Amino acid sequence: MFKITPNPPEADSTSTSAKSKAKQQDEITQRVLDHYLLPKPDKPKDAPKPGQLFTVVKGLDNECLLANLTETLASADAMVNDLAFDLDGARRHVALGIQQLIELSSLLANRVLDNVEPGR
Repeated sequence: MFKITPNPPEADSTSTSAKSKAKQQDEITQRVLDHYLLPKPDKPKDAPKPGQLFTVVKGLDNECLLANLTETLASADAMVNDLAFDLDGARRHVALGIQQLIELSSLLANRVLDNVEPGR
């Protein structure tokens, strides 16, 4: 007896296409989620050099920078002045020479500050 059986269904090309689209959509979704949930840190353009301890904040105006320079020079002047009176001989002369250089730098910074903000 001969039984007629239908041939098995042929592989539907749309089902493989749908699977590849679903896989592609999953990959895209994963990339989008990684982009927003696991962002890579941005590297600053002006990253400090290795071993650099101090930096100056960008965007400060000249008056602020000069005022801080003047205060720093005044502090250095006070420290060297105090040290100079504890020393004797050639070491004292060196300390007083450093103090004079600091004082000269302070005068120059004050003159620039006066030129930036005349009338103060």
